[in-house]
Amino acid sequence: MMNTLQLPAPAKLNLFLRVLNRQPSGYHNLQTVFQLIDLCDLLTFQATQDGLIQVNCPGIIETDNIVFKAAKHLQRYLSPNHSLGVSIAIDKRIPQGAGLGGGSSDAATTLLALNQLWGAKLSLPHLQDIGAEIGADVPVFINGRSAWAEGIGDQLTPIPLPNQWFLVVYPQCHSCTKRVFSAKELTRDQQPITLSAFQNGQAENDCTPVAVKQYPAIETALNWLKQFGEAKMSGTGSSCFVAFKDATNAQSAYNKLPLDWQGFITKSLDHSPLHKRLGLI
Repeated sequence: MMNTLQLPAPAKLNLFLRVLNRQPSGYHNLQTVFQLIDLCDLLTFQATQDGLIQVNCPGIIETDNIVFKAAKHLQRYLSPNHSLGVSIAIDKRIPQGAGLGGGSSDAATTLLALNQLWGAKLSLPHLQDIGAEIGADVPVFINGRSAWAEGIGDQLTPIPLPNQWFLVVYPQCHSCTKRVFSAKELTRDQQPITLSAFQNGQAENDCTPVAVKQYPAIETALNWLKQFGEAKMSGTGSSCFVAFKDATNAQSAYNKLPLDWQGFITKSLDHSPLHKRLGLI
């Protein structure tokens, strides 16, 4: 049994986000499209037999990290006597609180890595169920495909999406998902749309009006991006993006980015590089 793995955790963009209603649990039923992108965190795993779970990520409290929670959750599930252990180092490249799913993707990579390191051999659907208990966005990263999503984001249907480049602007404000979804003014009674409606351009994000009110820097970023095309916010923010058909135009727009802003160019992915690395596709 292998002892060490180094694996990517890709980010995502929400190409739209429609809020249908709120469940008694507090989660919201929604519709969205998850687009995987080639911006990745990098996680290194060292399996141990001492029962300890250690997470090293600068600036993050170990036991408050979703990676720690994911490892602990799987440990309890597989090893009631907690004999399985792991040391995890996280190289963060995805901004936090940016609506790019970095934490959820890190958790998904952790579950897939420990499934191998600990010899669990659980199926992807089984891991998706475990991931949904940790966070609503974790299953899409375990599934490893860009997808149409419903429910709380865990009912996934892989769909073909055009190859695109994105200019993503991160306004350097940490958007709190809980704060956005708990806002009284959030629209929670939308009617479902069809995939064809999305493909024909119905692609609004219902969280945007709330997020720009709570975080004015998001509105500033959206307004600046509009000069290049249809500007959108990913998830509950704070990252905003515009899509391009080629890297040249994306680079040209990036070159105009204000000097004190943080942004990057990224490419769409159909399949997760994590799954390619693990031989799952």
